[in-house]
Amino acid sequence: MISTALTRISVGVVVERRKGRSAWAGFLWRPVSVLAGSPSAAPWTALDRQGDVTLFYAGEATIELHRTETTNYRDNLASGSPTLWVNLRPTGSEPPYELLAVTADPGEGEAFTDAGSNLVEAVPMPAGIAGIVERFVAEHHVERPFIKRQRDRQAPPR
Repeated sequence: MISTALTRISVGVVVERRKGRSAWAGFLWRPVSVLAGSPSAAPWTALDRQGDVTLFYAGEATIELHRTETTNYRDNLASGSPTLWVNLRPTGSEPPYELLAVTADPGEGEAFTDAGSNLVEAVPMPAGIAGIVERFVAEHHVERPFIKRQRDRQAPPR
């Protein structure tokens, strides 16, 4: 598939495994942070363990920035707490999840939830990544006026 991204940002994803409190879930998983750059650890390396909570490096992903989505990036940055969305797909084996994507686009992040079985979580955007996104928006954003379409007002056929 050909990508139209003008900027790509390599990131590493950290997920948390917490012991479940029900008979139906042995563990609960959730993305908790994104690291700027490409960590040297192998995917699914345990990073930290405290009681029933273990942090894992889930792997590397690439955030792609597209010129057509600058309004969404700008709104994300202006929210006061910029966010990245992490999309993990269950594997049914070990490791339990496959890292699919990370995005800075709130619209794309919401679209990730359409696949009901995927684990999608919003995590804080690191300052270094926010700076890259901010510079991208400053360079590529073009304000487009809203144009309301006019409906055809024809009489219904008889």
